[in-house]
Amino acid sequence: MLKGLGGLGDMAKMMKAAQDMQGKMAQLQEDLKAMTVTGESGAGLVKATASAKGELKALDIDPSIFNADDKEVVEDLILAAVKDAQSKAQEAAEAEMRKLTEGMGLPADMKLPF
Repeated sequence: MLKGLGGLGDMAKMMKAAQDMQGKMAQLQEDLKAMTVTGESGAGLVKATASAKGELKALDIDPSIFNADDKEVVEDLILAAVKDAQSKAQEAAEAEMRKLTEGMGLPADMKLPF
């Protein structure tokens, strides 16, 4: 393509690869917004659903845990479910990023900004 221009041909390939990566990163961001994970606590009494970006989408609480005497327990269960969902969201995002970087021939542990 750019034969005879020395390293410019390689530079063009690198620029094309960077553009491809940018497009794939943008698509990954959209995919992570749509992907959901559910965290649980209290043997499933409290469930928190979040996007793979970590945005809390829904909270499901079993009515059997509503008792004024157990207010602190319920709060702890809610917090634990949200933290579990956030942890799963982070894991899902990292797994998707690994797929992207490995597919492009980049090191699996390469950290790219989100």
